[in-house]
Amino acid sequence: MHVSKATRYIQGCDLLEGEWGKVGSILLWKLTFDGEPRVSKDRIEGIDVEKNVIQWRVLEGPLKKEYKSFLKTMKVSPKKGGTGSVVKWNMKYERIDEKVVHPERLLKFFVQVITEVDQYLLSED
Repeated sequence: MHVSKATRYIQGCDLLEGEWGKVGSILLWKLTFDGEPRVSKDRIEGIDVEKNVIQWRVLEGPLKKEYKSFLKTMKVSPKKGGTGSVVKWNMKYERIDEKVVHPERLLKFFVQVITEVDQYLLSED
């Protein structure tokens, strides 16, 4: 599945360095956030196939203007007692200063993306 086909929020993801799905690889995400086009350069920090976990560290992009460091973790777990999966996001970050708000809008964005991906996958059945 190409994520850009599954959600209007992500227009593409290019591999800049390394190999797809490998730790250390660098990706350039092209997306729409709050109605604005953005790009984010991320490095894959960790992958645990058995636990269905992947981590990305933001290297460049709008988040780096407000946060010294930003690590995104996505974990996909089978739904208990039913079909499907549950997606959980975790964000670890250090704000540049106390005036920078916590990234609640970004969490809402992740929920919107996953909701659209979910609808896309269900329509493919």
